[in-house]
Amino acid sequence: MQTLIKQIRTYLNMSQSDFAEKLNVSFATVNRWENGRAVPNKLAQSGMYELCKEKCVPVYDMTLKRIAESAEAIKLDPGRLLLYHGSKSGIAGNIEPKSRKQCDFGQGFYMGTEPGQALTLICDYEKSKFYIVSIEMTDLKKLDVPADIDWAMLVAYHRGKMETINGTPFYNRYRDMAKDMDVIAGCIANDRMFFVIDNFFVGSITDAALVNSLASLQLGKQYAAVSQKGCDAVRVEAEIPLSYLERLFIKNVAEENRAKGISLANGICKKYRREGAFFDEIIDKAKDGGR
Repeated sequence: MQTLIKQIRTYLNMSQSDFAEKLNVSFATVNRWENGRAVPNKLAQSGMYELCKEKCVPVYDMTLKRIAESAEAIKLDPGRLLLYHGSKSGIAGNIEPKSRKQCDFGQGFYMGTEPGQALTLICDYEKSKFYIVSIEMTDLKKLDVPADIDWAMLVAYHRGKMETINGTPFYNRYRDMAKDMDVIAGCIANDRMFFVIDNFFVGSITDAALVNSLASLQLGKQYAAVSQKGCDAVRVEAEIPLSYLERLFIKNVAEENRAKGISLANGICKKYRREGAFFDEIIDKAKDGGR
């Protein structure tokens, strides 16, 4: 955190004495922070947060830059793909496909193509850890799910939304879609997409509105290692510590993204409100044996 504090102070064009006065601490305290001999407690970091918000200091961008610099320094062998992973309590022991069952693509070890995806998922957890990881894709069986209705239905299956049609050909199609796969890749239902996918499941928007929202929201991809072979191909390249101050700003970004996503999706859903089919209509058709 010492580098971040210095970056913030430099951005504000303040001396250590000026910065200390703003935070109601001593010059010696700020000096110890920047030399790495001490770490500011939550109260001090909360003070920095208020100061940075008031002065529009781009702390989130500073965090992303630090992550990008760490990622650029990693030299990968051919065939390895660089990704990002956030954990609520850190990785302990071997990597395994053991997330909760009702994740987008079922139980697995989830990674994203953009650091912001993982950051916003873990910002509320004090013991959370952020990792730069890589996965060797060469010998893995991979399912790449396009951003269309198949993506939504695969998510619906894994979230338990299709149990009323268990045993139908439609249900079996999505049950078997990822069978024997090591990795599933597709759009991430992140903070900008939760609103849309949830409204599709409860019957507020059609599949046409959903698909067009997927295209417009420009979501990154997530990779789920759903087999042990897939997990064994994952390697932790770096652990990036996150301060309380950074998590506060990440939480702000998550909330802003969610609001932007809802605003954009509302316009799209209004445009396509009379096109396509609703989720319950799709399910009812599947019950009758239709596609």
